[in-house]
Amino acid sequence: MPGFEIFGAEERKQVNDVLETGVLMRYGFEGMRNNHWKAKEFETTFAKRMNADYCQLVSSGTAALTVALASAGIGAGDEVIMPTFTFVASFESILALGAVPVLVDIDDTLTLNPEAVEVAITPKTKCVMPVHMCGSMANLRTLKSICEKHDLILLEDACQALGGTYEGKPLGSYGDLGCFSFDYVKTITCGEGGAVITNNKKYALHADHYQDHGHDHIGKDRGAETHPFLGYNFRISELNAAVGLAQLDKLDGILKTQKENYTILREVLETIEGVTFRRVPKGGEENYSFLNFFLPTEELTKKAHKALAEAGVDACFYWFTNNWHYINGWEHLRDLKSLGNLSAEVRSQMQDLNNTDFSKSDAIMGRTISSLIKIGWTEKQVRERAEAMKSAILMAL
Repeated sequence: MPGFEIFGAEERKQVNDVLETGVLMRYGFEGMRNNHWKAKEFETTFAKRMNADYCQLVSSGTAALTVALASAGIGAGDEVIMPTFTFVASFESILALGAVPVLVDIDDTLTLNPEAVEVAITPKTKCVMPVHMCGSMANLRTLKSICEKHDLILLEDACQALGGTYEGKPLGSYGDLGCFSFDYVKTITCGEGGAVITNNKKYALHADHYQDHGHDHIGKDRGAETHPFLGYNFRISELNAAVGLAQLDKLDGILKTQKENYTILREVLETIEGVTFRRVPKGGEENYSFLNFFLPTEELTKKAHKALAEAGVDACFYWFTNNWHYINGWEHLRDLKSLGNLSAEVRSQMQDLNNTDFSKSDAIMGRTISSLIKIGWTEKQVRERAEAMKSAILMAL
């Protein structure tokens, strides 16, 4: 991770196909496009790869989450349970629909704690959104049982976990809907892009319409299409889809390299007394895009993170104080800072996030360091990095 490390002739060929026709939009202009339909081709290929019946390509991972929620009928006042550790897009997509994000604690999987989810369910809960952060998954079997018990939608945010599996199924395909990001720093990239997958025909049809202003896409005359319901513009361009198509062909190689590099780093860090690792639920295999490990205390973790930086070890993240990925940094959400008025439902139903007890999450995130796994490293560079990381951590301990 990420795919941009291996841009090459394949991406240029796909993009040139689009530029030579001049048709950058995914819909219409049949006579001009020389039978190039990059977005459609990506959707077909990706759905097959993910063992899903349907795929809808969109403009970003954030758009994917928004479209998925809307496709399942999530709207004003509906509550969506999400974790304290994620990217800001999780709550942005919920709030964009007038729905209410309900934040709950994580466990040592670094994802949703099923026990915390069950406690948070109310009559207004409509959806549970596990976020497979840093390449690995939540306890999906338990979460699915909870959703079935309470008649809730299970929406997997797999934006950071493309290529991981759970009980033999690709992450994103286990729930009712799955979402992916193909932005510039993801496992594969479109530059900007995202996707929704599902086996639910109704959700797929809704996603197809909703992401394109509500167009029904019936017939070949775009101007004659009707609008069964309101939508928005979350379309992807043919240029972005073209880049993604080339990257998709490289996915197996990317995953293989990630696992090799991850394994070298982990085998070295496993020799350090006091270092433990994120728990991967039974039946799961992460995509190896991050090596996530714990130190015994928050104080030691901060010292180790500082020591890693001073040793020149880049791409090691201490999420506990990160402004994009953990509740501690989301002042704008905690204080509901908005350019305009938020819906009455959001204002009346939102938790008081400044006073909610997330000490269980804090106890985990305060001890977590994540090392990005790059695919452009040589084996020599990986081994040198491993020894540098070990030395820095031992110095902190």
